[in-house]
Amino acid sequence: MKSIKYIASAAFVLAAGASIPSCSYLDVEGKVNGNNLTIEKVFESKDHTDSWLAQAFVALNGYSADYHGKDWCITIFDDCFGYGDRNLEYKQFRYAEYDENFRQNQWTEGWFGVRQASIMIHYIHLNKELTPEQIVDYRGQARFVRAYAYWKLLQKYGPIPIIPDDGVMDFNLSYEELSLPRESYDEVVDYIVKELEIAASELPLDRDGRNIVRPTRGAALAARAKVLLYGASPINNPGGPSDGDPTETFTDLVDDQGNMLMSQTYNEEKWARAAAAARDVIELGKYRLHTEKKRETGTDGVPPTVEPPYREGYSDQPFPQGWQDIDPMRSYQTLFNGDIILINNEELIFTLGQNTDVRTDLARHNMPLISGGYNCHFMTGKMCDAYEMNDGTPFDEDNPELQGYVTEAEMEQHLYPELGGYGTGYTKKGIGVHKRYTKREPRFYASCAYNGVYYDVTSATVSGYGKQQVFNYRGERNGYSGTTDRWLRTGIGVMKYISQDDTFDDNAKGSNKWKWVVGIRYADVLLWYAEALNELTSTYSIPSWDGSQVYSVSRDPQELHRAIRPIRVRAGLPDYDDGVYADAGTFRDRVRHERMVEFFAENSRYFDVRRWKIAAKEESEPVYGCDPMMSVEYRDVFHQNTILYDIPTTFNRRMYFWPIQHIELQRNIRMTQNPGWTTFE
Repeated sequence: MKSIKYIASAAFVLAAGASIPSCSYLDVEGKVNGNNLTIEKVFESKDHTDSWLAQAFVALNGYSADYHGKDWCITIFDDCFGYGDRNLEYKQFRYAEYDENFRQNQWTEGWFGVRQASIMIHYIHLNKELTPEQIVDYRGQARFVRAYAYWKLLQKYGPIPIIPDDGVMDFNLSYEELSLPRESYDEVVDYIVKELEIAASELPLDRDGRNIVRPTRGAALAARAKVLLYGASPINNPGGPSDGDPTETFTDLVDDQGNMLMSQTYNEEKWARAAAAARDVIELGKYRLHTEKKRETGTDGVPPTVEPPYREGYSDQPFPQGWQDIDPMRSYQTLFNGDIILINNEELIFTLGQNTDVRTDLARHNMPLISGGYNCHFMTGKMCDAYEMNDGTPFDEDNPELQGYVTEAEMEQHLYPELGGYGTGYTKKGIGVHKRYTKREPRFYASCAYNGVYYDVTSATVSGYGKQQVFNYRGERNGYSGTTDRWLRTGIGVMKYISQDDTFDDNAKGSNKWKWVVGIRYADVLLWYAEALNELTSTYSIPSWDGSQVYSVSRDPQELHRAIRPIRVRAGLPDYDDGVYADAGTFRDRVRHERMVEFFAENSRYFDVRRWKIAAKEESEPVYGCDPMMSVEYRDVFHQNTILYDIPTTFNRRMYFWPIQHIELQRNIRMTQNPGWTTFE
């Protein structure tokens, strides 16, 4: 009988105390579906193998998910996105007042995924019911899971140990003998990259609709590109022109021998490797930005296309050169709100599929009370003001055209179709909305639930739900009342992830659409490519992932346009002008701004500001927004940008990386703590 003890042992030291039964790390026989089986019997059977692989994927679909509700993925909240229903917890999180045991489920879950996938990689060849081609595919999936679990740990905790995969460790050894040190950030990056290259060689390029949640070659290559981008970023590549804080080099993030784990010197070639990795995904020719066709007429809850202002070269050109044939707002909105099925999302590179917790924990907390939502997730004023005008110019609160409130006469004249004023009976949708929320770019209307936004809630069955505007003034149904925590702390809500069909009225019996977790999408790859290319001052020859060709990688303006223009056009915005492309610093700022807007509430910004080392500035700025203490009689005061001192903002050095929990430091004596956090002694 073969034993799993060698593979499980090292993971046990790092993950003992997991939420799954602890015996599963020591059980030589293994257990599947509650039945004791030898390891040979597990992997001889296709059904048992599928169950084993499914358990490995669980490690990526809970606390390690790319985005999720606050109970699972608290890092989705940042300087742009917050919540008000758990004030004490939110304060602890934003001030880093939590201890080393706070929200450590991802650590346990991640190492469980590493362990589960490792066993499968070593024993899948025993299967008697899979074809040789299927065995290769299953092994590639397990290798992807292991590499991605390592990546999610690296992203949050910084340098981590790498579990030996040569079968030389025995769980009968002492904790001291099994203890492993942390590897350097570069070493972990290199390991994950190599694993993903192997996975890419074993995974297929395409999946059918029934297997769309299984990783593909593109998913492995996209994950590889993301890991390399982080390795090239200032947090591990200090001293370059993009470094937000050159004085911070993490010299005290060391292993148990005192060796520094973060790079101390700048290496521009890291950016070239990251750019080439993103290009590997682009060159597959498989992915494109998702778009919805232009709509001449509307339906209940879905308006006709609101065309951006006419612009030569864009309004008269089909996508991706222009927006002539697409609906920019719906193209972005339907990526997240459940209105399309996954197989129709051509932007999708990696997903773990539908997630009821994302629907209830994230979308429902975004939704207003009039649709059965919890009305407690808010957008900050900084984020709201980051959205451009519909002609691509920055928002300016002092613009005379953006003063005052929309009137019924203006809606009847269809002056503000972006507010939903279309068709018979709909002309009143935007009445009373402050004009600062008019004429904004389409992503604004897909993401921001501004004061006075209209909710159709077409599936509502209970009186008082849906078909009305939602105002956040004090005393209004969705405003501050003093008796509940279900009000928006900035007076600005979040529309992202919400469909016009969503409702939780009548005990959640309405049409509650599934929400898809789009873990990696093509827009990400394009912006990684642009970001990495922009940092180059020389030309580099970088082999493709499989060595089949060599890329000449440089800061080529044509390649920068290739990456940026589709993102801007899909959003109904013109490409940057030549002056932006001519200056690397200006372009860098614009790309960072683009990421801020494009990936709002997708668990990206929390990590972006850290890898760029600009978190000390961005997360310490006071939060501003509308004044939720003002009633409608004082609506002018309500809409003035007001600093909201009760919303915590700060950043200290230890917030760069999540702490290692004390029990791990106690079990693995070679593990070291992240800077600023305490040890268990």
